[in-house]
Amino acid sequence: MLDPRNARIAVIGLGYVGLPLAIEFGRLYETLGYDIDAQRVADLRGGRDGNHESSAGEIASAAKLRFSADASDLHDCNVYVVTVPTPVDEHKRPDFTPLREASRVVGRLLSRGDTVIYESTVYPGATEEICVPQLEAASGLRAREWRSANTVST
Repeated sequence: MLDPRNARIAVIGLGYVGLPLAIEFGRLYETLGYDIDAQRVADLRGGRDGNHESSAGEIASAAKLRFSADASDLHDCNVYVVTVPTPVDEHKRPDFTPLREASRVVGRLLSRGDTVIYESTVYPGATEEICVPQLEAASGLRAREWRSANTVST
């Protein structure tokens, strides 16, 4: 079980769910807010949230939060909170591409004892059916090797 005092948190996806979460974690824990949109990351570094979800003061209050669009910056983390969107197509079917891509990024960095949490709107079982196989394929580990029931979907 991870000791919270040793948590190095990555929040992957800095949208309307991820940014407020990163800010809250960043007030207490070393936190990396990661997004593939380099312009969004640059804006957040400057205290500007183009989505108008968080103010410059709120961002600044998270003294332990830093931002990056470079996946290699995630290598020191041991808790990964995936908050990427799950858009739907014209037939109202979920597009799991963002979840698959984020899972592959995390999977390449996983070590034994790491924790992965999915905070995305998906159907029951999607974490086990879609995300865990991506994590396993990218890491070369099996779920039981890198976690003890540490993958959580909400």
